[in-house]
Amino acid sequence: MLLLHLLKKPSNPAKLRGRINTTGFPLVPKLRPTIATLVPLQINRNNSTMSQDDHILLIPGPICVSEAVREAQSIQSLSHTSPAFISIFQSALKDLRKLFKSTNEKDQGVVVAGSGTLGWDITASNLVYPGDNVLVLSTGFFSDSFADCLRVYGANVDVITAPVGDSVAISEVEKALASKKYSVITVTHVDTSTAVVSDIEAVAATAKKISPETLIVVDGVCSVGVENIEFTKWGLDYVLSASQKAIGVPSGLSVGFLSERAIKRALERPVQSSFFASLQRWLPNLINFEAGKPSYFATPAIQTVNALRVSLKEILEGGLDARFQKNKEVSQKFKKDLADLGISIVPVKPEVAASGLTAAYFPEGIDGAKFIASVYQKGVIVAGGIHKDLVGKYFRVGHMGVSALDPKLGHIDAAVRAIKEALEEQGFKK
Repeated sequence: MLLLHLLKKPSNPAKLRGRINTTGFPLVPKLRPTIATLVPLQINRNNSTMSQDDHILLIPGPICVSEAVREAQSIQSLSHTSPAFISIFQSALKDLRKLFKSTNEKDQGVVVAGSGTLGWDITASNLVYPGDNVLVLSTGFFSDSFADCLRVYGANVDVITAPVGDSVAISEVEKALASKKYSVITVTHVDTSTAVVSDIEAVAATAKKISPETLIVVDGVCSVGVENIEFTKWGLDYVLSASQKAIGVPSGLSVGFLSERAIKRALERPVQSSFFASLQRWLPNLINFEAGKPSYFATPAIQTVNALRVSLKEILEGGLDARFQKNKEVSQKFKKDLADLGISIVPVKPEVAASGLTAAYFPEGIDGAKFIASVYQKGVIVAGGIHKDLVGKYFRVGHMGVSALDPKLGHIDAAVRAIKEALEEQGFKK
């Protein structure tokens, strides 16, 4: 059983603005029963509780948010059918179209209280019928978990697993799609267990060519807001995401975008297999709110939707492509800084390395638990690894949102310094 590491606050805590006020632990516990341990940790029995307020949060999500978003999250309670909230929700839904680059007015944004994982259930309970064949392209832990979710709902799932640190070869996708009829193909845009980014445009083009009736579903939990997504141009059917990563909002919202044909399939489903995740229930609600009309199915997360509204304005300001390019440059520099320290990354080639986070191996001879604890003591929170084949061998650093795009905060530079000093403490030299 994974033990959480409880550590003392650093004697010289990092100062930052735009941070999330949270309490908790520097690492998350194991996410699947099949993972016995991630990084061996010890309990500091002198500290049963701790605060992360003075630490820079650079895990793959949740991330630090801007001051404006934090303030938007703190508004007073509103009625979910009040004109004020209708205007808030309408603005957020309209701006989602811009974020996903949708030009079809019959497509629809999805904002539901929940986590990114809810997007898997929405897929499985609306777009996949029991007994359907589904092809899953796996680049790590979260791709496999998506497959697990689909099986729960009765799908026949085939998985193509990429070598660790790489994406699935398009030739393998072609072969699989030609071998049988698939109702849905799923691909994780960025699997946070490996920090591998998949070529969604190429996968979608392949599916359109070989099996045009197959719905294309993208897990964009760690890509939306940091990697380019051309929803209409690439012919995508459902991109699922969450608020707490590159979208730059506190956790609590399942965010996504549906194509016209995905909506048609969901509405034609003869038997519902979920109540809360049913698009037959949610779509009238979402369509009404975007049209500026009050609606009700379940109470929305009012404050978090307002934070989403503000964050989307920030993301769209200055242009999406410019934002993606800047984040890519920050990512490349960070990876180079790690290489200069003698640290290699999990992705096997630059073109499959994500822009929003880095997964990096501990150098030979480095005690991973001590390393992560030392980085924490220096005011920076990074994450351990969760890929089953790399247990205890690597760590992950998120660089999304304000941490990556506001250099005045100094978050990324602080991370590099902390990593360098943590290596030196264990006597490591390149």
